[in-house]
Amino acid sequence: MKLHRQGRRPVSIALLLALVPFGCTAARSARLTGRSSVESRASLSHVPTDENKVVAGRNRTNASSQTEAPAKITLVAADDETTPPDQLSPDGLAEPNRSESDWDQSQAATNSYPLDLASVLMLADGQNPQVGLARERIAEAYSQVKRADVLWLPSLRAGMNYNLHEGSIQDVAGNVFNTNRSAAYGGLGAGNLGAGSPSVPGLLANFHLTDAIFQPKIARHQASSRQFAATAARNDILSDSAIAYLELLRAERRLAIAYEAREKTNRIAELTGAYARAGEGFESDHDRLLAELAARDNEIAQVDEAVQTASSRLAFLLHTDPNIVLSAEEPFVAPLSFTSATMTKQELVAQGLCRRPELAEHRQLVGEACERLQREKFAPLIPSVLLGFSYGSFGGGLGNSISNSANRMDTDAMAYWELRNLGFGEQAARGEATSRLRQSRFREVAVLDRVAQEIVEAHAQVQTRRKRIEVSKPGVVVAELSYNLNLQRIENAKGLPIEALQSAQALAQARRDYLNAVIDYNIAQIRLCRAIGWFEETPSSMPD
Repeated sequence: MKLHRQGRRPVSIALLLALVPFGCTAARSARLTGRSSVESRASLSHVPTDENKVVAGRNRTNASSQTEAPAKITLVAADDETTPPDQLSPDGLAEPNRSESDWDQSQAATNSYPLDLASVLMLADGQNPQVGLARERIAEAYSQVKRADVLWLPSLRAGMNYNLHEGSIQDVAGNVFNTNRSAAYGGLGAGNLGAGSPSVPGLLANFHLTDAIFQPKIARHQASSRQFAATAARNDILSDSAIAYLELLRAERRLAIAYEAREKTNRIAELTGAYARAGEGFESDHDRLLAELAARDNEIAQVDEAVQTASSRLAFLLHTDPNIVLSAEEPFVAPLSFTSATMTKQELVAQGLCRRPELAEHRQLVGEACERLQREKFAPLIPSVLLGFSYGSFGGGLGNSISNSANRMDTDAMAYWELRNLGFGEQAARGEATSRLRQSRFREVAVLDRVAQEIVEAHAQVQTRRKRIEVSKPGVVVAELSYNLNLQRIENAKGLPIEALQSAQALAQARRDYLNAVIDYNIAQIRLCRAIGWFEETPSSMPD
């Protein structure tokens, strides 16, 4: 599946929505606890790029702001020439001009491991224990299929026994008399005391022919249902991990916006204090800016907590050490597209009903219930079979003497029909199987309704959040231009510094709105992708 973003150029992320390996071996080698590929990329987050040109272009209307260090991470795709604020690419609208010192301090404090979305999906597929558990349930189900296939084969037993009797005993004619005797047996089977067959046959086949016929079919349906259930569990984990990663990306970009807002507020506070000391402004304005500066510090602390929380949640889904701080390595925040924008919700619903593994799982469960009902219908008509064969050396005599030893062979074959509880048990068993079949069909219908509802809801979220992006996009450009013009006017002594506070607040809010719109849109895309079964790991078909 190809990944595209809305804008001028394709996203460089190789999103593994359909290319994630279907096993645990490849991803397990990239565990974060060892020397992984993620570690090897840790230094990349400190490499400056040409995107700093765009940052300089943003601040060219403010002479003093050009002395600030450029941001190390920006979501703007830089051009060869400086881009004016009114022509900025949409990719950079959520990216503030965070100072270099702030970025270096945060990197040194966290010592984070950068991850991109592709790495997150690969690690989640290979390391999450829920995915591993679901795959082990598949292995268990296939072992049950093998056991059902060999139900008709006999079991092999070998052993020996010794018996000593002293005192009265009854013969077959009913006479009771005293005797002392002993007997010994060894070979295939055990428990041979005399005239009868061994109580433990050497080769024993004891089964109901109905089970030998229907149990393999039932086990195959169970195995197929678990395989589709494992695919559904894998899709859930991939979706949850992708959303957790986007939430981490949101928190990190919000922290960058908070740092930029504090830096702008601090700059306005310095100007306000200078105006107040020169008698050109009011001390109350300076106090107002100091209060605003404290609010910005509080916001940074809150958002920093959100970053750590998002990192911990992502580490949980990736089954990594929660003490390791994860960070998003996406080059910029941009709207992503995982599905065709031209498909209607009716087409998406039809696609989801064909692709969702939950529906395939419940179809297999319905098939299992049908086979169980057939088994109960034929159970009274098909006999149970008991086959026994023993061969070994047997000997005995009076007292403790073991003499007259010789080989002996015993063969038993029986077939019998059973009508449980005078027929009432059979009727109850068929009624129970019929009810379970109806329950499985109702569950299938409920899943059909849930899948359709999830697709329609996700499609509506994608459509409305796309409009939010279009609405919030020009607000960032206008807010940034307004702030630069206000600051330029103040530096030219044409107004009071506090007049720029509202434009700085508006710029921070516009960036947050655009960031939330893009992240919410991408989350809606992930959910729509999940709703139509895009993260599909198609199980191999099983013979009937």
